[in-house]
Amino acid sequence: MKTVQLNNGVEIPVLGFGVFQIPAEETEQAVINAIKVGYRHIDTAQAYMNETEVGSGIKNSGVAREDLFITTKIWIENVSYEGVMKSFQGSLDRLGLDYVDLLLIHQPYNDVYGAWHAMEELQKEGKIRAIGVSNFAVDRAVDLSVFNETTPAINQIEINPFNQQTEAIEALKAEGIVPEAWAPFAEGKNNIFQNEVLSEIGKKYNKSVAQVIVRWLVEQDIVVLAKSTKPERMKENMDVFDFSLSDEDKTAIATLNIGESQFFSHSDPNMIKFLASNKLAL
Repeated sequence: MKTVQLNNGVEIPVLGFGVFQIPAEETEQAVINAIKVGYRHIDTAQAYMNETEVGSGIKNSGVAREDLFITTKIWIENVSYEGVMKSFQGSLDRLGLDYVDLLLIHQPYNDVYGAWHAMEELQKEGKIRAIGVSNFAVDRAVDLSVFNETTPAINQIEINPFNQQTEAIEALKAEGIVPEAWAPFAEGKNNIFQNEVLSEIGKKYNKSVAQVIVRWLVEQDIVVLAKSTKPERMKENMDVFDFSLSDEDKTAIATLNIGESQFFSHSDPNMIKFLASNKLAL
C-alpha cells in the first residue's frame, strides 16, 4: 500500500476505508472485510455512532494493531479543551484502543483553539500519533497553524470530480498539510458512475469509474476515503496501482469541475446552527 508522509514523519496509507453511514449492525463485519481485502487505514468519528463496532472489527480482524492506521474525529459539542479531554477517552474506550493514529476536529466550529491545545497535549502523551482538522477552509487551517505549536497534519475535505478544490489543495500542500478526500464519488450525485468522461477513461484501462476517480486522487498524493459494505467493491477500490492517467485524461477530468460542494456550504449560518444542534447520544 502506498503511503503519504505527514508533516511529523508519520506515514498514512493513501487509501482509507470510511465507515460514515454504515449502520452500526453492519460496521464490525464491514471493517473485518475491509482489512481482509487489504485496507490498513480505517476512518471513523464520534458522530458516526459506530466507534464501538469499528473497535470490534479491528479486534476480530486478525491483524496486529500496529499494522493498522486508525482515525477518529471530535464532534462539535466536544470541541473545547475539556470536551476533547473527556470525549477522546470515550472514543478510545469504545474503540478498545490505547491510542489512535490520527485525531481530527470534525467541523470548524466551537472552541477550536481550546480543542487544539488538548490534542497537542494528548499527542505528547502518546495517545495520538498525529492531529489534524476536517472541513476547514484553508485560512482557518493556516490560522490554527500560525498561532499554535503544531501545524495540522491533515485537512479532510470534500474532493471529487465535481468539486476538485484545486486551489485549496495547492495551498494546503504549501503549508505542509496533507489533503484527504471525503466523498470522492460525490455519494453518487449527478450520475457520477455513468459519467461519460469518466466512463471513457475507464474503458481505456479496463477500469471502473470509481477506480478512475481513486487513481486521479492518488496521483495527486491526496489520501482517499472510500466506503462500501461489499467486499468485491472494497477490493476494486484498492486495485488502482497498475495504471496511470495521461495528461489528456487529467485535462478531461478537469472539465467536470463545478467548483462547489455537492452537499452544503460550511460557511452557511443555517447549516452551522443545524450541525451545532446535533447532539451525540454516546
